[in-house]
Amino acid sequence: MAASAPPRWDRKMQQRLARGEEAALGELYDRFASLVHSLAHRVMDDEEAAAQITREVFGYIWENPDAYDPKQGSLRSWIAGLTQKQAVHRLRLSENHREGTPEEAETRLREANTAARADYIVTSMPEPLRQALDLAYRRRMDYREAAADLGVTDDEARRRLRLGLQLLSTALQDPAPGERAL
Repeated sequence: MAASAPPRWDRKMQQRLARGEEAALGELYDRFASLVHSLAHRVMDDEEAAAQITREVFGYIWENPDAYDPKQGSLRSWIAGLTQKQAVHRLRLSENHREGTPEEAETRLREANTAARADYIVTSMPEPLRQALDLAYRRRMDYREAAADLGVTDDEARRRLRLGLQLLSTALQDPAPGERAL
């Protein structure tokens, strides 16, 4: 996953995109394409659909650079949010043409939306929290081992893990009504 960009970089990138600098789009793509593709693939579980969503997201960014507001958060978070919304929208469209009961389709959509929200939350959380969660869950370290690896105290490692898990637990909550309709 791409590292968090400093806010200054975000603002400069948006300005470059607004001026129509193709090189800026290339830089943005190099930095965030794997994030966009992995989020889209997580929702769609389809390589071709994830590639199409990746193209659509970067096409939207190119055509609407002013849609990003640096005051609302990082460029990375905004891109992750665009991806989640586009992927869930695409999944809803595909579910309308899929066989099965409406209840099964709603269950698949709910599960995909929860997974997309969880990915979005992880990609949007501060780097120290993301690092602590990565060490604990992907590398199976306990908080003491994570603290040593991060160079922080045991208490700080526990705090980071607790905050990260609290943020992640919000993915299980139903989204606000406005978020559901895409």
